[in-house]
Amino acid sequence: MKVTRILAVRHGETAWNRDTRIQGHTDIDLNEHGRWQATQLAQALAEEPIDAFYASDLSRALETAQAVARRHDQPVHTHAGLRERCFGRFEGHTWAELEARYPEESTAWRKRVPDFAPPGGESLQQLQVRVVNAVNELAARHPGEQILVAVHGGVLDILYRAATRLELQAPRSWELTNTAINRLLWTPEGLSLVGWADTGHLNTGNGALDEQTA
Repeated sequence: MKVTRILAVRHGETAWNRDTRIQGHTDIDLNEHGRWQATQLAQALAEEPIDAFYASDLSRALETAQAVARRHDQPVHTHAGLRERCFGRFEGHTWAELEARYPEESTAWRKRVPDFAPPGGESLQQLQVRVVNAVNELAARHPGEQILVAVHGGVLDILYRAATRLELQAPRSWELTNTAINRLLWTPEGLSLVGWADTGHLNTGNGALDEQTA
């Protein structure tokens, strides 16, 4: 059986990451540091064989993928199924604002209640179905090849859990760092983990924020 190798990367930093402001489906561009991170990522993957490039259709992920794809003279294909979790009315608020304005809902979010959805947003269960279906669809197109997917912290969290068979409510002990390189294998039976959170390409600058601090 031919496997599909997946390079899964989180988008570069945005101003809202820096402010700990919930982005969700809100389309926020990379900041200057995020563009530097994307350039560093492109340099790190310049010699890596990559057969296709995919990204969330949100600009922060698309711009990150484009920085790498230009080195390979390839286009980036967008897929809405790779978007960040929709946070509904949470979007635009900082973590501190959410705790002050919506304490009960914020607690449910923090405790990772699987069927909790912010008003107008998605639950973790809904996110899981969407993300896994999208990655299955894309990976199935490329048996024996390697693809890059530029996504978001919440999406990467789902992929890590799918690859390691962890439940949605399990506490997170792994990093979800801006432009870190994460390696997965896919077969029709599912995902498996190869390597996670490689940030060696960021060691020459100010590094990157993890999802918990971004």
